[in-house]
Amino acid sequence: MPFNRREFIKTATSAVAGAAVGAATSYAVQEVKKRTVGATVEGYHVNTAGPARMKLSFEPYELQLRHTFTVASYSRTTTPDVQVKIEYDGFTGYGEASMPPYLGQSVETVSAFLKKVNLEQFKDPFQIDGILEYVDSLSEGDTAAKAAVDIALHDLVGKLLGQPWYRIWGLDPSKAPDTTFTIGIDTPDVVREKTKECADKFNILKVKVGLDNDKEMIETIREITDLPIAVDANQGWKDKKQALEMIHWLAEHGVVMVEQPMPKEMLDENAWITENSPLPVFADEAIQRLKDIPAIKGAYSGINIKLMKCTGMREAWKMANYARAEGMKVMIGCMTETSCAVSAAAQLSPIVDFADLDGNLLISNDLFEGMTVVKGKITLPDRPGIGIKPIGQFGI
Repeated sequence: MPFNRREFIKTATSAVAGAAVGAATSYAVQEVKKRTVGATVEGYHVNTAGPARMKLSFEPYELQLRHTFTVASYSRTTTPDVQVKIEYDGFTGYGEASMPPYLGQSVETVSAFLKKVNLEQFKDPFQIDGILEYVDSLSEGDTAAKAAVDIALHDLVGKLLGQPWYRIWGLDPSKAPDTTFTIGIDTPDVVREKTKECADKFNILKVKVGLDNDKEMIETIREITDLPIAVDANQGWKDKKQALEMIHWLAEHGVVMVEQPMPKEMLDENAWITENSPLPVFADEAIQRLKDIPAIKGAYSGINIKLMKCTGMREAWKMANYARAEGMKVMIGCMTETSCAVSAAAQLSPIVDFADLDGNLLISNDLFEGMTVVKGKITLPDRPGIGIKPIGQFGI
């Protein structure tokens, strides 16, 4: 049966989350009234003839970084990206695929995957599980492309409900944590400049390490600020004893957590580090999707969830709850992304221990307004869906 907004009004008391019911019902009533006079909704024409169908469209977009971004294995000044829309009955959901080099995906692979996705076969966008199971079945990989569809679908359904996803999930936005701000590997002069730019705007920094200048990076930052620091080695350390010595040194210099100290294949070595570390150790490259958690349990203190790796919000929600059930800590991260994907990830932020949601702050050509950082803290907008609105020229 196609989604019927009048029927939704009658059954609103059984909506996804109890907190969403009153506002969702009011929202639905308003939309029915608009339809009776042939009005438009948020600038989009409302379809009043026949059952609605979901329409997916997409176009490539290149993210321009404010500074050269360097980690243990590469440097870059841009990130390839694909912007996605799902339109349904006068509403539009936005999604995004961001492809940093290590994902092994590209604009070409994402576009090829999205061309295979046929959402018009589904009459009801509320069938999120069924729709995303179909999308996931189209290939073994393509996680960023799948995330783009997932994000757009969640945005669409949230708009149909008239509620942000943090509320649909029953989360308290005031519990969203501070976000880290990332400083990539660079020369002391550049590191000082970046630190001065952000030290008074954030409450915790994130520093990329894993090369031979790790101590220099931290000492340079400590010339400017005593803010807590999270470090990400991006698999850069290769000797477990040297890595543990470095972690002890980092703990003495105000570091509060460590991501992916050694290559993901070195599971036993990472487990040894975690057992002996004075700091919590989070899996990053070692964790992709829900199915990966059992294999790394005990080898890390927690997991870093990224939508581009796990296929989107649906699986990220499952991963967060599973990790919690296993006694692991949870971090929500991102790639360099527009406020679209970052705001989608931020919907889960009230349930995490650490957040690294600064990807939109690292680019100069954002396409959306969404999640903001106020005095270092993630602040979730009260807009429906993933909480964004387009800005500037958005062509698709």
